[in-house]
Amino acid sequence: MENYILIFVGMVTCLVSFASAKPGIATFYTKYIPFACFKNQDHGKMIVVASDALWKNRAVCGKKFTMKCTEHRNGVPHPCTGKSVTVKVIDQCPGYPSTMDLSREAFKIIAKPVAGIINIDYKKYA
Repeated sequence: MENYILIFVGMVTCLVSFASAKPGIATFYTKYIPFACFKNQDHGKMIVVASDALWKNRAVCGKKFTMKCTEHRNGVPHPCTGKSVTVKVIDQCPGYPSTMDLSREAFKIIAKPVAGIINIDYKKYA
């Protein structure tokens, strides 16, 4: 009985966790350059560049976001992997139409790279 309660609590926690997420759009990039938040410091591969709407004068520099693919945007069938990824904001992408521009490595955790652009749900990582 205790095992069933733990499983139930875990499921509810996951549902509540993404219930507070915001919808957005994600793409990915392949070329790494010096970044506005950390210059030439390496912050691994789980990184993201934020849109103007999120950037807010560097307010999200170094902040982490968790996101999950929700559906395709360009007709690629079933691009989502069902997984989520947590990424760190390292730069701004001025004038970019996507909410988040992920490293290719982070993007392929949540979606097939062939999709190129996807809908996401995202939230600040606690």
